[in-house]
Amino acid sequence: MTAFDSYERAQWRGGADTFARTFAPLCAYPADALLDAAGVTAGSRTLDVGTGTGTVAALALARGAVVTAVDADSGMAAAARSAAPGAAVRVGALPALPFATGAFDAVVANFVLNHVGVPAAAVAELARLTRPGGRIAVTIWPYPPPRLQSLLGEAVRAVGAAPVALPRLAAEHDFARTVAGLSGLLAAGGLTEVTGRQLDWRHRTTVADWWAGAEGGIGAASVLLAAQPAATRDRIRAELDRLAEPYRGTDGVCAIPTAALLATGTVPG
Repeated sequence: MTAFDSYERAQWRGGADTFARTFAPLCAYPADALLDAAGVTAGSRTLDVGTGTGTVAALALARGAVVTAVDADSGMAAAARSAAPGAAVRVGALPALPFATGAFDAVVANFVLNHVGVPAAAVAELARLTRPGGRIAVTIWPYPPPRLQSLLGEAVRAVGAAPVALPRLAAEHDFARTVAGLSGLLAAGGLTEVTGRQLDWRHRTTVADWWAGAEGGIGAASVLLAAQPAATRDRIRAELDRLAEPYRGTDGVCAIPTAALLATGTVPG
């Protein structure tokens, strides 16, 4: 396990309830496109890797798939069991999952490869678990970040908050967070018929919910916020409110542009 993996595991520990309120609705948007890309239909033996609170697993069950789900955090796994009671949910983490080689027709990973220390090894494990001719589909956040994800960082810079060093992937393991970069990662892992695209939408949220996620320990920004004195956090929150104002409707809900990258490939026969 790399230092980056250890950091990620610690970040998500105990965060299922906060994630469900704040980031889960955001991460849910690409779920149907992800399942379509992997060819998940009735009867498909489907593995949802990094299931979180079980959104993708539940949608796969609704399609009639035979669903197995796995997450590195036991709290997330418990939440997934509640959300997707027909799925077999296990605790496990990339790049070594507790399933037989070729056990699944389709393997999906929604916003997971951005949380592993060696993405190429993670892709290799996804491929090991997929039968020859089966499909793998993955999503990640793009970089540079879209407007939604950039707002908090912009607020932090505006108030001159002290930076915090965060664990980063080793340079030899990193890849471009673009359609070409993600597609290239799958192709380098031996997958064929690789395709990729960007999904764009406006995420509807309140500043209070978006702030609660970061303040509650979800995402890299939470580490920076935790390191600031209370007065600085208050200034950041005020600046975030100001930056979000152009996107706020009369009901107080903001509709802010965001995007995800989706790539898929086939395991060779």
